[in-house]
Amino acid sequence: MGTLTITAKGQVTLRKDILKHLGVHPGEKILVDKLRDGRIEVRAARPVGNISDAFNLLKRAKGPCLSIEQINRIAARGWAGKS
Repeated sequence: MGTLTITAKGQVTLRKDILKHLGVHPGEKILVDKLRDGRIEVRAARPVGNISDAFNLLKRAKGPCLSIEQINRIAARGWAGKS
């Protein structure tokens, strides 16, 4: 266990080995939870979402709506070297 110093502004800087252990990089966020016994829990804030969020990722406001069969035919032509 290591010791961290609190600055005059009440801030604490986490050492690189702790950040590496959490798997976080500059600009990313961490979560801190206060526990009842005066301890805190620190963990990496991982983005959460639903699989349905990915469904509209490639959706265009205007454009053709293709069926699975059409997409499969286009993909097959692409794999065959035809455009």
